[in-house]
Amino acid sequence: MSGGQGLCERLLTDARYGLCEVSRLRLGMRWWLAGAFALIAALTAVLTATVSSRQVDRDVQANAREIAIGQSVSAGFEIERAIRAGRLDVQTRASGVRYGLALFVFSPDGRIIASTHGRVRWQGVPERQRALGTARAGRRFVDTFGTATLVALPLRRTSTAAALVAYAPRPGAFGTSLSIFRSETIRAAVWSALAAAALGAVLAWLAARRLRGIAATARKIEAGDFETELHSSFGDEIGDLATTVDGMRRRLGNAFAQLEAERDRLELLLDRLHEGVIAADSELRVQYANASIRGRLSQLEPGTPLPDTFEDLPLRALAKQLFVRGAPVAEARSHSADGATYSLVGIPAAGTELAVLVLADITADERRRRAEREFVANASHELRTPVSAIATAVEALELGARDDPEERDRFIRLIGRQAQRLTRLTKSLLVLARAQTREEGMQLVPVELGPFLERVAAAEPSERVRVEADGAPAALAQPDVLEQVVANLVANAVRHAPEGAIVVRADGDGDEAVIEVADDGPGIPAEVRARVFDRFYAGGGAARDGFGLGLAIARDSTLAMRGRLELESEEGSGTTARVVLRRA
Repeated sequence: MSGGQGLCERLLTDARYGLCEVSRLRLGMRWWLAGAFALIAALTAVLTATVSSRQVDRDVQANAREIAIGQSVSAGFEIERAIRAGRLDVQTRASGVRYGLALFVFSPDGRIIASTHGRVRWQGVPERQRALGTARAGRRFVDTFGTATLVALPLRRTSTAAALVAYAPRPGAFGTSLSIFRSETIRAAVWSALAAAALGAVLAWLAARRLRGIAATARKIEAGDFETELHSSFGDEIGDLATTVDGMRRRLGNAFAQLEAERDRLELLLDRLHEGVIAADSELRVQYANASIRGRLSQLEPGTPLPDTFEDLPLRALAKQLFVRGAPVAEARSHSADGATYSLVGIPAAGTELAVLVLADITADERRRRAEREFVANASHELRTPVSAIATAVEALELGARDDPEERDRFIRLIGRQAQRLTRLTKSLLVLARAQTREEGMQLVPVELGPFLERVAAAEPSERVRVEADGAPAALAQPDVLEQVVANLVANAVRHAPEGAIVVRADGDGDEAVIEVADDGPGIPAEVRARVFDRFYAGGGAARDGFGLGLAIARDSTLAMRGRLELESEEGSGTTARVVLRRA
């Protein structure tokens, strides 16, 4: 058993060393798995042979012991009979040859009176004195030493001899059987290892083939190919892995398709922007540029260096600042000699690989803001004019003009006109402020449009206003605000269409109630239509008798009532203003 344990320890040591070598050398699964199967089979065979050999040794030893005891007893009976017949020496040698025993017969005083005289001498027998003493005391002694058995028996049926000691070596047939058993065990272990190695190689080849298919699909996924399906024919762990990888392939394919669609939509959106958009990396190389900026700068292909400047805007210098840790949003502006103004806004990378530059042509906005600022100054001056005129008229009346009927009437009419002008301006400003700030909640109620439009038209002094509102629906609106909107539109139509009828009509369209104010005037030029709803803007072809607030007020007031204001006009073909509200 100790030899088997030593062999197992050596095999385990060799296995650990081999696994270390395998970790350094890249071996395929079919090789190391076959080796593992062979090693397991060899270890199993060695352990089985060791345990079996020990069991066989115990069984052989037990059988040899029983045989030795039986033969010794038989030899004792024969010797007792031989003593009575006077043939002790002859029978001792004959019994020893017959049973393969070394026999020693002792007298009552402990002397050897007969023996087999073979190769085994009394002095070479182990435990001889203890065995003889036990037999002379009348008890049987049996013990096994290595491959031999020692048996001592008392002889009670004769007075000539007192004890018989038999030394029985293991029969040679047992040793031959054990040798055959061990050789067959070794042969079986070798064949088991070879069969296990072959089986391991086949199983490893099958497993490696399936794993190679999974690895090939994974490489295709890494390369961006999500079309190759991965099928699993077995429901084992490798099959579960294949199913998981195939599911990952489908999900990644869908995710990449969605990302590509989002990218395409984003590129389409960016290409439609009027502003130029540039994405640059930390090496200040262009990674993306939309159509607007490519139309201004031709050298913005992906991978090209970012230009130094554009219209005196420092593109590279500003982009470099955006990659500094904690950099804020950067901005720069340029003004050219022809009056064009450009704005450049830089969005920091903030830990990413790209910074974004947004270039906008704000020339029109700057001109508009400038015009509005100038007109505010002019409006302030005009406010002083009517106030001064009223103050002057009042002073003249107080100084005596009131006593002259003609002068008095003239000054009163002047005060009335200037007061109406002030009232119109202040009311427009208040309505616009209320619509824009939403400080007051707009309470919407049903308004019958037929009677409502008749009342608004009656308040307009012009006789050209005609109402067409038979069967008109009710709309959800705030009556005072809606009256201001329609009155503003009618006044605009009367002012800008000096001839022809002004038609005010109402109708329903599904869930909507529509009010239209149409005229046959000269229409609105295209360049004016783009700004007609801007505050403080009056069309270039129109008489500057207003403040450019009428349509702005009308639009914001309509939005406050959750509706919309539309304007249709072609130059030379009249104008139609349309108020669309929710139907009550």
